[in-house]
Amino acid sequence: MKRENIIEVKDLTKKFGNFTANDKLTFSVRKGEVFGFLGANGAGKTTAIKILCGLSKPTSGDISVVGYDVYTQPEEIKKNIGYMSQKFSLYEDLTTAENFRFFGGIYGLKKAEIKQKTSFYLQQLDMENARDKIIQSVPLGWKQKLAFSIAVMHEPDIVFLDEPTSGVDPITRRQFWDMIYNTAREGITVFLTTHYMDEAEYCERVTILVDGRIEALDTPMALKKQFGGSSMEEVFVKLARKKLTVDG
Repeated sequence: MKRENIIEVKDLTKKFGNFTANDKLTFSVRKGEVFGFLGANGAGKTTAIKILCGLSKPTSGDISVVGYDVYTQPEEIKKNIGYMSQKFSLYEDLTTAENFRFFGGIYGLKKAEIKQKTSFYLQQLDMENARDKIIQSVPLGWKQKLAFSIAVMHEPDIVFLDEPTSGVDPITRRQFWDMIYNTAREGITVFLTTHYMDEAEYCERVTILVDGRIEALDTPMALKKQFGGSSMEEVFVKLARKKLTVDG
């Protein structure tokens, strides 16, 4: 059965003075999809995500997220999404439980819901013993899993993850991806950036940005076939080299 598009983007352009961070990006994302938004540092990934989250306005283009227009309905977009930033986004001087209460309140959850969600996620993560620990004292891998859980505790339509596995060990990365798949199975769209090209293999579809432009968009298998690469790493390198050759 064909899934509805939950993000629609046509000719998204974002300029900062004479610099073009996003150059006429056009793509769509389906409900419940794990969608990879890849590119080197400076390719324009974070800029585009901020626009899709209603945190920044584009210079031009037609963009809707969960049926809402990014120009006129950014507050409605914010109510229906979850977001986990590249840098750790919880409050370091609060305990784990206090972070759940704080963000649950922001998301408009009732006290009983927050209490239930806190217990549910801590049990799922096998982290009940971290309930009253100050976040600053919690290992990085645990922090990232907690941040992800808090980002989806209000059951948003979409969760945006900006390089969520950066700096964590391979075992935690695998566990994190199990969480991503479980979230997608529940119907929540997962829109993520990563600089680990092997993680692109785990996405249903992948967009690769090079200098603010979409250079490739398809399933990992189709992209490997199209560009003659045995891995997404090879595909990415070929696209980067192609760009260098053109510019050179």
